[in-house]
Amino acid sequence: MIKVKKRKLLLLPGDGIGPEVIAEVRKIIEWLNKNKSLDFEIEEALVGGSSYEKHKTPITDEVFYQALESEAVILGAVGGPQWDNLEFSKRPERALLKLRKELKLFANLRPAICFKQLVDASSLKPEIISGLDIMIVRELTGGIYFGEPRGISPIENGERKGINTHTYTTSEIHRVARVAFELAKKRKNQVTSCEKSNVMEAGLLWKEEVQALRDKEFKNVELKHMLADNCAMQLLRNPKQFDVIVTDNLFGDILSDEAAMLTGSLGLLPSASLGAKDKNGKMRSMYEPIHGSAPDIAGKNIANPIASILSLSMALRYSLDLDAEANLLDAAVQQVLDDGLRTKDIMSAGKKEVGTSVMGDAIISKLK
Repeated sequence: MIKVKKRKLLLLPGDGIGPEVIAEVRKIIEWLNKNKSLDFEIEEALVGGSSYEKHKTPITDEVFYQALESEAVILGAVGGPQWDNLEFSKRPERALLKLRKELKLFANLRPAICFKQLVDASSLKPEIISGLDIMIVRELTGGIYFGEPRGISPIENGERKGINTHTYTTSEIHRVARVAFELAKKRKNQVTSCEKSNVMEAGLLWKEEVQALRDKEFKNVELKHMLADNCAMQLLRNPKQFDVIVTDNLFGDILSDEAAMLTGSLGLLPSASLGAKDKNGKMRSMYEPIHGSAPDIAGKNIANPIASILSLSMALRYSLDLDAEANLLDAAVQQVLDDGLRTKDIMSAGKKEVGTSVMGDAIISKLK
């Protein structure tokens, strides 16, 4: 078999359970290199709190340039209570925001899928949640998290005022909406755009510009508009009405967490953060589980690695043009769940509880 050219993958384990789940991702990449004639060059570096402990910064320039030169970045998790009192610029989460902003990763894809084997793990009734498959597309580099002016300043009478600015431009809205419409064409051809156009001028602009793009370039895609608070309610009332949801940075942060918990466990769900394609069709990208660093279970070998492993699957699919390998990995995860193996977070009666490394090994065994 002919080997493809060597491509760099940057692994950033980070903090908490990040190193444990990324270790399982590394094992799978090494298996793919050996058994599928792939030739990924794996690099690994510190980020977040672990980087602060060694370098006094959440991400060094060297690691940032490694990310720039990689085909894809796969992140574990950052943060923990021991860094909560650091000045804002030094906190682990700033590394994540820097990578998103400087790599221009403007579109965050967060699937919310209810695995058929885990329907009972959801807090909703099985008939409401069974078969759920939503893709949330969150704008990632604009809005209230990045808008200027921002800050905390003293005012009269000894009080202080906190300011954050919610701002979007036509081009920022169009580029993320275009991602949503393109995804919808490969799914059920339906997009729901969420904002607060009833009380926010930036929300009204969002609604008008998403509609304008649809009318100009995606006439065959069904588009619905929904206020973000109504969407939050509808996700609990009737989540299967949605296919692709596109929304801004703040509402996307909130709605995607809500949608994720419909499925029963944050330990199962991946995410992708994508940039624009260059003239050669390449794009910068970062993939990560959505579950966070979970410091209370770090180092105990009980964390669920499936979200990280499915993040690798998304990297294979969206950044590396390896759909067959992505399908193989997705199927292996399903087969392990069919066999009744469960980590602690998704354990139920009659199933077999396993640790992080055993779950990873079991998935590799299905790849074979």
